[in-house]
Amino acid sequence: MPSQKRHISLFKRLVIALMAAAGLFVLFVAGCYIAVSLTARGRCYDKVELLPERNVAVVFGTSPLTVRRRENLYFKYRIQAAAELYREGKVHYFIVSGDNSTMQYNEPRAMKDSLSAHGVPYDSIYCDYAGFNTLSSVIRANKVFQQDSLIFVSQKWHNQRAVALARANDIDALAYNARDVAFRWVSIKNLTRENFARVKMYLDIFSGRGPKYLGEPIEIGSPTDTSTVL
Repeated sequence: MPSQKRHISLFKRLVIALMAAAGLFVLFVAGCYIAVSLTARGRCYDKVELLPERNVAVVFGTSPLTVRRRENLYFKYRIQAAAELYREGKVHYFIVSGDNSTMQYNEPRAMKDSLSAHGVPYDSIYCDYAGFNTLSSVIRANKVFQQDSLIFVSQKWHNQRAVALARANDIDALAYNARDVAFRWVSIKNLTRENFARVKMYLDIFSGRGPKYLGEPIEIGSPTDTSTVL
């Protein structure tokens, strides 16, 4: 009996330790989420008339089509928001930053073509083909495209993380919130993914992680080719 009681006691201690670890992890994740929101507070705008003017905006990449080959509303709403900024005179140039990891997949080119169709001059749109993630897009806008004052264009939850990341790297960033996609299951999925993306963001900051690629500087507004190679 004493041996059995000892095993039960050890099991209870293990359960308590695991519960405590799980609780600390949940608190850490929640803390990262709240910290990002607080850092970005007052810098993410829903109304274009309140947004201060900047020379350059970064539009974060996504595919124009979903995996089911339907219209991607995240893409549509980001393009609409970016075009509105141009029409209202809030920005003069765009960096469309996304994934171009294969010959068949080209987010920046799709965004550039769509922005052009919405009335933005083709020569005012610069493609960043190595914006594989938010970290790469933000840092490359500063290091490659030489911008230290920017407007980000994406959905609010994404903009908040981008602004927090920019501020951690001494980049003066504002954001214009594109319309969100109001599907319940999509919102739940994105909220879950965003929680862990914010944790990863802080881990990247603390570890000093940078983009996979940088490259030669690109001058915004120069008469040269408005694309950048890896």
